[in-house]
Amino acid sequence: MALHKFDPYIDLEGEILQLKNQLNAVILAHYYQDTEIQDLADFVGDSLELSKRAASTNADVIVFCGVKFMAEAASILNPTKKVLLPDLAAGCSLEDSCPPKEFAAFRDKHPNHIAITYINCSAEVKALSDIIVTSSNAEKIINSIPADQPIIFAPDRHLGNYLIRKTGREMTLWQGSCIVHENFSERELIKLKTNYPKAHIIAHPECPASLIEYADHVGSTSSLINYATQHDGDEFIVLTEPGIIHQMQLNAPNSKFYDVPSLNKAGCTSCSTCPYMRLNTLEKLHACMKKQSPVITVPAETAQKAKKALDRMLELSL
Repeated sequence: MALHKFDPYIDLEGEILQLKNQLNAVILAHYYQDTEIQDLADFVGDSLELSKRAASTNADVIVFCGVKFMAEAASILNPTKKVLLPDLAAGCSLEDSCPPKEFAAFRDKHPNHIAITYINCSAEVKALSDIIVTSSNAEKIINSIPADQPIIFAPDRHLGNYLIRKTGREMTLWQGSCIVHENFSERELIKLKTNYPKAHIIAHPECPASLIEYADHVGSTSSLINYATQHDGDEFIVLTEPGIIHQMQLNAPNSKFYDVPSLNKAGCTSCSTCPYMRLNTLEKLHACMKKQSPVITVPAETAQKAKKALDRMLELSL
């Protein structure tokens, strides 16, 4: 195995694998992680797939290469396991957009509503929710709710509006959004489509409706990868965090992929990577496994309530 490029004296990849065996650990990674982390992980997936893996693992230690809410979910589903996160600062703009106190007040204003909450939220918000969903299973779960049952959907307004259009259900939406998907440049998207007219436009439903209108396929990260795999040899314009392109290239090696730049506040285009996801690095992964820190824990009362909502999601996803 090649030595790590930043330190010729340390084989980080080899040491991580050795630590994994010593700790009886499993390394889970989201599709938005750096390529080198994805390649080392035991499993790479979307939020639903990672939740299922976390719930079923026999490992003693779960090393979660993602963001904090994902590691919290793993801890909630596995209260006897040690859950490590390489960087505690790896948060989520959607989680930040939905503070627990404000969400509790929002629920109080709608006492007859069931709260269906996107997994991109804090453990405290999960504890205030009835059912957790991911972009993979949200449509199925919403369709399972009786038609006369009012619904609150939080925190992503764009995903919520997409689900309203897909299911025909009226829902009261929390007005949160993802900084990555919110800021894709429509102008750059049109420019790419002009330059590559045969390319499929594939989009995550966290994108605003104005962008989704251009898409040939809309779906979760796993759904986007499956679509690309089924059309190997084609061109794709990808409207989600570009870390996913690594898995797309592995699954569709004959295809070409183009990520869409974002529009920053200064009015110029910038990269569309998630600043939180990219806080995790190979060096931090090695350090957290060696020190067995930072450990993600959730207070018992919060975890118990949140687990009910997560368990309900897993039951309805079967």
